[in-house]
Amino acid sequence: MEEIGRKHPIHLDVHDRRDTPIVVYLTVCTKRRKTILANPETHELLRAAWRDARLWLVGRYVVMPDHIHLFCAPAESDAQPLLQWVKYWKSSTARNWITPADAPVWQRHFWDTQLRRSESYDQKWNYVVENPVRAELVAKPEDWPYQGELNVLRWL
Repeated sequence: MEEIGRKHPIHLDVHDRRDTPIVVYLTVCTKRRKTILANPETHELLRAAWRDARLWLVGRYVVMPDHIHLFCAPAESDAQPLLQWVKYWKSSTARNWITPADAPVWQRHFWDTQLRRSESYDQKWNYVVENPVRAELVAKPEDWPYQGELNVLRWL
């Protein structure tokens, strides 16, 4: 009997919870988990694509060699669906990729979770920022150069 489970994530529409900001935790992987992301050129390419894709705001993020964790929020209440926004910046970065031989760059799917409260945001961030340490890439989280925060995503 086949095991019951998901092979691909279901991307639920983000929904407004009265008086609570919308913050989504997102994980995006490279195709076949290629280790092509953790370098200065790709880091800047990603930052530029996220800045250009203005309908969603990127908060804190960590770029690992083969995947990205980031927090994002709609810039306006009627922002385009998350799926469209992710497709946009993945396409933009792939078109401008530094090493064409790396194509295809991105896995087709991604994982997303709408956070429920500020404690969840803090817990997830503490886990994410430790990723480079767990992977033995650096001794301390602050030593990892491929992380940052483009916008402050506030919980009111």
